[in-house]
Amino acid sequence: MPSKIPDGGTRGWLVPIGGAENKDHDRRILERFLLLSGGRNARIVVIPTASRMTETGSRYEKIFADLGAGGVTVMDFDTRRDCHEPGRLRLIEDATGIFFTGGNQLRLTTLLGGTPVAKLIRVRNAHGVTVGGTSAGASILSEHMIAFGADGSSVISGSVQLAPGLGLTNRFIIDQHFRQRDRLGRLITALAYNPFAIGIGLDEDTAAFISADEIIEVEGSGGATLIDASEATYSSIAEAGEGKPVCMLGLKLHVLVAGATFNLQTRMASAGALVKAKE
Repeated sequence: MPSKIPDGGTRGWLVPIGGAENKDHDRRILERFLLLSGGRNARIVVIPTASRMTETGSRYEKIFADLGAGGVTVMDFDTRRDCHEPGRLRLIEDATGIFFTGGNQLRLTTLLGGTPVAKLIRVRNAHGVTVGGTSAGASILSEHMIAFGADGSSVISGSVQLAPGLGLTNRFIIDQHFRQRDRLGRLITALAYNPFAIGIGLDEDTAAFISADEIIEVEGSGGATLIDASEATYSSIAEAGEGKPVCMLGLKLHVLVAGATFNLQTRMASAGALVKAKE
């Protein structure tokens, strides 16, 4: 569960990214993440644990340094024992922004879940620290995480497996590489299991910047598909057999692009800056 915000405090931003964000030319997503983390005064901790590629951490270290971060530390975790080291905890305590790279979200949660590092990241976000991640690093931010599932647009019973995420919020479930890998069906199936949450399907090079007042603003070159199942009038998920199609009625679906917003409290979408641009 998310940590409690201290009296008079403000929760930090959450920034899930759909993967394959632009790292070379138009780096607006990473630039905005850095700005929200303090800009030139930012102290960024990059956690590349989801990735098996040794160069992942150093690549993001260079990107954030080139963008002007005050300091960047790459902090990998090979064992759960690493998550108890006082030196690592001090660096996270001192960070103004924490960034998870892509890879395998189950590797992240099995190494970090239930450890002092996971708890501290929740606490620091509750105290105003920006926390973001791309691809697998986006999926793990919420309480309910899509571990894996079948691609395709059909809602099929048993086609998605959920696992506990880091629990920075219980408001939404993230899926990434959304349009590129045709993941509409597995996101809706996940919502059939948990209709309270909002489903956020993020295309590549697209991010959801989520403020302390739980307003999502979309940034990037793709779209964000938001699915609200809270007012669904019917679902056959409880009766459908494994591998069988599921009937769901009354879903709300919004497709947002850069500048559009969604309020997680009121569940209302707005074209936002897109309307102002036409005026």
